[in-house]
Amino acid sequence: MPAGPRRQAPTDPRALVDRYLRLCEERRLDEAGLLLAPDATLVFPGGERHASPAAMAAAARASYRWVRKRRDRWFTGTADEGEGDGTGAVTVVSLGTLHSEDPAGRPFDGIRYADVFVLRDGLIHEQHVYNDLPRTRCRT
Repeated sequence: MPAGPRRQAPTDPRALVDRYLRLCEERRLDEAGLLLAPDATLVFPGGERHASPAAMAAAARASYRWVRKRRDRWFTGTADEGEGDGTGAVTVVSLGTLHSEDPAGRPFDGIRYADVFVLRDGLIHEQHVYNDLPRTRCRT
C-alpha cells in the first residue's frame, strides 16, 4: 500500500466499492490503494492473492491488456446483532460481466463475475473475485 495520508473515502459502502473498481479499471492504482486497509487481502480465481492493486494489475497482464466491468447488480449487508465477528463489517457484492482485450489484442465480452468485498471502518479489508475467465480460456 502507498504510504501517506488516506483520502476521504465515500461513506456509502457501495459507492466506495464502485469508486475502487473504477480507479482500478483506469489504472489509477495508487488512488485505489488509498481505499484499502493497510493489511487488505485481494483474492482472485485460483486462490491467487495480492496485497495491492499494483500487484493485482501486474499479475493480470498475462490475461488481458485492459478490463472493464459492467456492474449490473449490487448487494450490501451487515451481520445481524449477535452474528458476525463483532467488527461492524459490511459486505458488498457486485455482479456483472467483464469485457476486455486479451494479450494478443482479441476482444472478449460477457464473462460473468462476482466480486465480494468486506469493509470495516470505511476501508476495504478483503476483495474476493470470482469469474468465468479461466473456464472461458480453456474452451478457446
